[in-house]
Amino acid sequence: ASPLPELIESSTSWSYSHSETDDIKASPAYSTMALVEEDSEEPDPWDLPELKDTGVPWSALDTKGKVLRVLVAVLKFILLLGFLYMFICSLDILSSAFQLVGGKTAGNIFQDSSVLSNPLAGLVIGVLVTLLVQSSSTSSSIVVSMVSSGILTVQVAVPIIMGTNIGTSVTNTLVAMTQAGDRSTFRRAFAGATVHDFFNWLSVLVLLPLEVATGYLYILTKLITDSFQIQSGEAPDLLNVITDVLTESIIQLDESVISGIATGNPEAQHKSLIKTWCQTYTNTTLKNVTVPGPENCTSPVLCWFDGNDTITLKNVSEIHNIKKCDHLFVDVNLSDLAVGLILLTMALLVLCSCLILIVKLLNSMLKGQVASVIKKILNTDFPFPFSWVTGYIAILVGAGMTFIVQSSSVFTSAITPLVGIGVISIERAYPLSLGSNIGTTTTAILAAMASPGDTLANALQIALVHFLFNISGIILWYPIPFTRLPIRLAKSLGNITATYRWFAAAYILICFFFLPLFVFSLSLAGWQVLVGVGVPLLVMLIVIVVINVLQKRKPGCLPAALRSWDFLPLWAHSLAPWDKVVGVLAAKCCCCCKCCQVANEEQEHKVQESVENSTNGHTAAYDNPAMSADKEVENEIKLELNILKMTPL
Repeated sequence: ASPLPELIESSTSWSYSHSETDDIKASPAYSTMALVEEDSEEPDPWDLPELKDTGVPWSALDTKGKVLRVLVAVLKFILLLGFLYMFICSLDILSSAFQLVGGKTAGNIFQDSSVLSNPLAGLVIGVLVTLLVQSSSTSSSIVVSMVSSGILTVQVAVPIIMGTNIGTSVTNTLVAMTQAGDRSTFRRAFAGATVHDFFNWLSVLVLLPLEVATGYLYILTKLITDSFQIQSGEAPDLLNVITDVLTESIIQLDESVISGIATGNPEAQHKSLIKTWCQTYTNTTLKNVTVPGPENCTSPVLCWFDGNDTITLKNVSEIHNIKKCDHLFVDVNLSDLAVGLILLTMALLVLCSCLILIVKLLNSMLKGQVASVIKKILNTDFPFPFSWVTGYIAILVGAGMTFIVQSSSVFTSAITPLVGIGVISIERAYPLSLGSNIGTTTTAILAAMASPGDTLANALQIALVHFLFNISGIILWYPIPFTRLPIRLAKSLGNITATYRWFAAAYILICFFFLPLFVFSLSLAGWQVLVGVGVPLLVMLIVIVVINVLQKRKPGCLPAALRSWDFLPLWAHSLAPWDKVVGVLAAKCCCCCKCCQVANEEQEHKVQESVENSTNGHTAAYDNPAMSADKEVENEIKLELNILKMTPL
């Protein structure tokens, strides 16, 4: 048994404990139906808070005060843009750092094509690789390279693309963790971030089996690419023109190394990901080359023999380095791992600092009338009967904004703090996140159209698979309000994490690391092991979900023992015992840290006292020679007495 019912149930139950006097005490505990329906009797924690303006009203200010307030507002807006720019750049540096730390590992993961032929293994590999490189664009480019080189087929690549869609949603979930200080803010921020996760997971849960059974994504994209004579072009650079000025002065990577490792190029294993030469010249000449046998010759005409050697004419390309790059780490004698860890620390520090400062600035700017106007614009629906149009406009806005910033992680990470402070409701954040999924695929389509002619068809088909996958997910989980299950799941998870904030870290580790690693390990063991272990677990999960729904909707259909989870131990259906364990561990860690700190302080204090006493003693002896002489005589007498005591009679 596990605490899984905690995640699925939503109504508040009561746990009872007998004291020594047999008095029954009731305490609320999150236990059954948390992800199905909210309790309507309690005040709604999802109501957007009023950001009250505590300053002097505008009408009460004199001319000097009004000018000063306008200048302060302009300065805050400039600072907000600056912090947002640094936030976006730090996300880019974070992606580069993850590629340096785990890029070659990601390339090695892609090498085992026999494992990739398993759709479930391909899915989790897409998740893990995107987590390692923190960029769905990089993962997709690796897949395109493998398809173009013939290592993978497009059908095998489809589940991997689905996995990259899941892996890229972890960034805004990590951003939400920085708002764990306030429970209400954290509740909204974490729900606003995980609504994107639930959409991706639910879409994969439905569309992956459908794709395996019918191959509809592959068939549709094949028809599109075959029907249109698409010429290669150049992908536009929008926000990258601004951010590359800073990011490329810090680090530049040679992403062809990861693709080379994935496609089995042995030379790529020994290359560094850090780009050293930014301008090179490739010279191709026709040279005599010794080959193993006549079958390796360019043509029978251009093949001759010199003793036991077979010689042919081949085009040989030589790369000549012209100009070095100008970033900080171009001449640093450090390994990729060391540079990656340095950049990772720096990027996380800048990202968290910028995010905290952005939230502080937004809290100070969005108050009173300004906040009410912005919230009204963002969260108000069109009048009936056109209220349904509002969500689709939000999807278009999310797609357009993501197309401008060219990264769904950047856009969703930017709106997460806005959801946390109550400017955007989760109902509005959901279509914005769906739009960001569409926006990032349109960017991928344009990037695919900029591919060379030999890889254009494969790159475009994979980008279209990504696009149609997200369109299919929106059709499943948005048009009908009843099907907007990700919103209810995210709210329930937000309620749980607001009560048990440690559960947010557990959710990230389980869903994005341990679960994919577990499935990947089963895939390595073979499909027999995967089916033998995975099917019983899946059946058990479905049974738990069905029982929870029946407990809430129709408890009479269940046996008396199954109408609640009270027959299980408390730790198996409630997070309260686990919360106590986490609290005890945290207290012990804090206690150990404090004890170490106190011990260090006491040690430093003793050393300082001994130094001071020694200094004072020398000073006193120097000032009073008679005292020093008397002390020496006293020490000699004590030494003689000790010797007499030790001498046997």
